[in-house]
Amino acid sequence: MSESKLAGQFFDAAIELLRRARDEEAENIATAGSMIADTVAEGGRLFAFGAGHSSLPAQDVVYRAGGLALMNLLAVPGVIGVDVVPATLGSALERVDGLAGAVLGTGPARHGDLLVIISLSGRNPLPVEMAMGARAKGLKVIGVTSQAYAGDTRSRHVSGTYLRDHCDLVLDSKIAVGDAELTAEGIEAPFAPASTVVTSALMQAVMATAAGELVERGITPPLLRSGNVDGGHEWNSRVMTEYADRIFFRH
Repeated sequence: MSESKLAGQFFDAAIELLRRARDEEAENIATAGSMIADTVAEGGRLFAFGAGHSSLPAQDVVYRAGGLALMNLLAVPGVIGVDVVPATLGSALERVDGLAGAVLGTGPARHGDLLVIISLSGRNPLPVEMAMGARAKGLKVIGVTSQAYAGDTRSRHVSGTYLRDHCDLVLDSKIAVGDAELTAEGIEAPFAPASTVVTSALMQAVMATAAGELVERGITPPLLRSGNVDGGHEWNSRVMTEYADRIFFRH
């Protein structure tokens, strides 16, 4: 099988997943955008969290050109990506009970804020406890996950629940269990994951919706501009100064 044919098959699979996410999650995307606009309008702060590769879509909306300046990364040391050695440590930490509570107990998130939790499977203790703890603390929680995992896998949390069970709103990424879109003769394992593509698109769709919602309410969205365009740094400095009490990636 030629490499170009496989590439085309992956693009086709990703496009179909994006189409499904757009059409089937339209109402939830609109609601998520409204929740974020509500938080901004009411003086709350915005946070995003993901572990492992699920951290990539979370990072994609933080300090991002064209993105909301108020979105902060809720970081858990050791689980943000493959920068730890061994990389398997990050996966192990996702299964540690109590870690989420320690992060929420010492971090800046507080009552009235909003947290987006991204977890493809939603089955590990860390995202489940992060959602439970955040809601107990008075945060609104949006979960971005694959609903398929809750039907085809066993929860690793002592409660037997999943991320989706502890959220005010859930966005379904439509990703199949295993996160591999292709199979081919001569290749022993399924390959070509698409979860990052789809989840990042969902996140950006929500951010775009939130910006539109704010404008409709007469509020100027606190957006960042690219530092590689003339005037970008000056624009960003002004925005980050104005909202300094709600931006934590500068500290």
